[in-house]
Amino acid sequence: MGRRFGCIRVLVALALATLGPLASVASADEDASDAAQPASAPTLRASGKGFSLSRCLELAERNHPNVLMARARLEQVRAQLDEAHYAPFSQWRVAGGVALAPTVRGNNVFSPNTDVALTSSLGVAWRFGIDGLVPLWTFGKITNLWNAAEANVKVNAANVEKERDVVRLDVRKAYFGLQLARDGRLLLTEVRGALRKATEKLQEAVDDEDADPIDLLKLQTFSAEIDVRQAEAEKFITMALAGLRFYTGVTDLDIPDAPIAPPKHRLGHLSRYLSAARLYRPELMQVRAGITARTAQVHLARSQLFPDVGLILHFGMSTAPEVANQINPFVSDPGNYFSYGAAIGLQWKLDFLPQSARIRFAEAQLEEMTAQQRFALGGVASEVEIAYAEVVEAQKRLEAYGKATRYARRWMVMVQQGIDVGTSADKDLVDPAKSYAQNRYNQLNATMELDLAMSRLARATGWDAIAPDGT
Repeated sequence: MGRRFGCIRVLVALALATLGPLASVASADEDASDAAQPASAPTLRASGKGFSLSRCLELAERNHPNVLMARARLEQVRAQLDEAHYAPFSQWRVAGGVALAPTVRGNNVFSPNTDVALTSSLGVAWRFGIDGLVPLWTFGKITNLWNAAEANVKVNAANVEKERDVVRLDVRKAYFGLQLARDGRLLLTEVRGALRKATEKLQEAVDDEDADPIDLLKLQTFSAEIDVRQAEAEKFITMALAGLRFYTGVTDLDIPDAPIAPPKHRLGHLSRYLSAARLYRPELMQVRAGITARTAQVHLARSQLFPDVGLILHFGMSTAPEVANQINPFVSDPGNYFSYGAAIGLQWKLDFLPQSARIRFAEAQLEEMTAQQRFALGGVASEVEIAYAEVVEAQKRLEAYGKATRYARRWMVMVQQGIDVGTSADKDLVDPAKSYAQNRYNQLNATMELDLAMSRLARATGWDAIAPDGT
C-alpha cells in the first residue's frame, strides 16, 4: 500500500512540474493571435499530416496583407519609372475640329462678301494639326529623373523584403509556440490519465478505510489544477493556430505531429553576421537606394539652371471649301492651308533665385539621408550584436537544461533502484521525479527560445537561410 501511494506522489510531482512553464507559450504567439480570426479547438495532437514551417512561410509571403500591400506599392513606383522613361519623348499635341464656315470669295484686294460670320450660304470646314518636341540635350534632366525613379523602385523592392522578414519572424513565433504548447499539452494529458487511474484506486482504498482521505483530497486538488492548465494549453494552441491561419490565409491549416527541435545552423563568429547585415538587411538597402535617389535629385535640381534644347516638329492642314483659297504667301489664310516644318528650339526658365533655393533643399535632403545611413548602420549593428548575444545565451541555457535533465534522470533511477532493494522510501522519489519533469520541460522551452533567438538573428541580418526551417 505504501509503495502505491509513493507512485501517486510521483505522478503528482510530475503534474506540478508541468503547470508553471506552460504559460511561457503565450509570449510566442500572443501577438499573432491579436490580428487573427478565431480558430476551432484543435484535437489532442496533429494527425501527422500538415503544413511544414517552410510551407507556412511560403503561404504567408504569398497571402499576408502587409506583403501584398508592399508589392502593390512596388508596382506603383514601377509604373512611375515607366512614366519617367516615356514622358520626355511624349511631348506631342494634336488638335483638330469640324465647323461650319460661310461662303467667302475674293482676295486681299477685293471680295464680294462681307465679314459676317453666319450667312445663308454655309459649308463644312475642318482643321487638323500636330506639334511636338524631341529633346536633344537637357543637361542631365532626363537621366537624373530616371536615376531617381530607378532608386525609388529599389527602395520599395527592399521594403517588400523587409515586410517578408517581419512576417517570417511572426510565423516562426506562432509555429514554435504551437509545437511547444502541444508538447506540454501531451505531457499534461498523459499525467492526467495516470492521475485519474490513481484517483479511482485511492477512492476505493478510502472507501475500504485502507487509505488516508487527505491523500485523496490532495490528489483530487492536483487533478483539478491540471484541468485548468490543460485549458490554458488549449488556449495557447488556439491562439497559435489562429495566427498561422491568418498569416497563411489557410483556414483549416495544421502542422505535422513533430516535437520541437533546435536549429541546425551552427553559430559562427559575430563578424560574419555583421557582414551579412551590411549585405542583406533590407533597411540598409533602402538607405543606399535613398542616397542614390537624393543624389539624383540634387543633380536634377542643378540641371534646371540650364536650358532644354530639342527638335521642334510641326504639321498642320485646314480645308474650307466655301472659302476662297489664298495662294499669295504673304496673305494669311486660316481657312485653307497646308504647313509642316522642323526646327531646333530652345526653352529656358530664368528663375535662378527660386531654383537656387530648390538646390539647397535637395542638398539638405541628401545630407539628411546620409546621416540616416550612419544611424541605420549603427542601429543594425547593435541589433545584430543583441540578437547574437541572445542566441549564445539560449544555447548555453539549452545545454545547461540538457545536463540538468540527464542528472535528474540519473538521480531518479538511482532512487528507484534504492526503493527496489529496500534502502530508500517511496517518498524519496518525489523530489527527483519533480526535478526531472521540470528540467525536461525547461529543456523544451529553451529549445523554443533558441529557435526564436536564431530567427531574430536572421531578421537582424536579413540572412533568412540561418533561421530554423522546422525540420
